[in-house]
Amino acid sequence: MFNLGDHVVCPGHGVGQICSVDTKELNGEMKSFYIIKVVSNGMKVMIPVDSKEGVRSLIPSTEIGGVFELLQDQNVKVDMSTWNRRHREYTLKVKTGSLLEIADVLRQLLLLKMTKKLSFGERKMLDQCKELIVKEISLSSGTPEGAISEKIDSLYT
Repeated sequence: MFNLGDHVVCPGHGVGQICSVDTKELNGEMKSFYIIKVVSNGMKVMIPVDSKEGVRSLIPSTEIGGVFELLQDQNVKVDMSTWNRRHREYTLKVKTGSLLEIADVLRQLLLLKMTKKLSFGERKMLDQCKELIVKEISLSSGTPEGAISEKIDSLYT
């Protein structure tokens, strides 16, 4: 159970802050929902309190190094299938909400960008993945977003 004011990750939406817990009637029974304000766009989402995959805690600061290790490892095979197939696979990974999966997508897109021009959808996904990673690590570690963004950029220049 999370508390008011806690920062959490909503898969598919990103980092948000719990504003309130509301109870609503749904199919004749009362259910509790977290009302979460997404940091990046201010959107509010309702997630059932008892949902197993609805929200998760921010990445512990002890695991942040693993994300940067994954991003630093550029000795991986880049998926060269059609852009729409790659986009479908990347979308599934991002929707898991796992920071490591999102970092893997970001790494793939940054490596692909070094060899060819990305499609509009891929550029948009690259920006989305980077934003998700930067916001979560920033809140978890207390490091400014700009410093994290620069650190990621420095790995691919």
